[in-house]
Amino acid sequence: MELRVLRYFLTVAREGSMTAAAEVLHVTQPTLFRQLKDLEQELGKKLFIRSSHSIILTEEGMLLRKRAEEIVDMVDKLEAEFGSMEETIGGDVYIGGGETDAMRQIARVAKDLQSSYPNIWYHLYSGNEDDVTERLDKGLLDFGILIQPADLSKYNYINIPAKDVCGVIMRKDSPTDIIKVLVPLPPL
Repeated sequence: MELRVLRYFLTVAREGSMTAAAEVLHVTQPTLFRQLKDLEQELGKKLFIRSSHSIILTEEGMLLRKRAEEIVDMVDKLEAEFGSMEETIGGDVYIGGGETDAMRQIARVAKDLQSSYPNIWYHLYSGNEDDVTERLDKGLLDFGILIQPADLSKYNYINIPAKDVCGVIMRKDSPTDIIKVLVPLPPL
């Protein structure tokens, strides 16, 4: 199965007709028809229901469309990454952590870096220790921010000098003795 033929298939599926797809692709209709017929034979499935003026995807054709879009997108992304390797610093950075002061510090650093390297894109994921370590282990995060104490035995890590301050807020007319039972606080 050739990438060129998958692109042909996707164009026919998008345009809804062989004539329109052939014009977009700058190929003759017989060439396009032959390529798609060969694809159907290679897969052993009928991909289109043809009428005199349009085509409709079969169930197998809809599955191929979905997978072909994924394949073409991945190839395009790979080509773009290789094309830009020499030129600029860029890419996606995936960071996970809780709602902490350390995440605010990371966000500030990311903002500063992005002004120098605008082709770096940051994706922040909020979660607890289990969520973050699971995503790290699966390779879905590049790094994570965890609140101590955390099990760091299987990770390389550095400590970030951050201190979180927590508090309780409530309405002014709420009784404060309820909070004293829940959280031992110094007297108000």
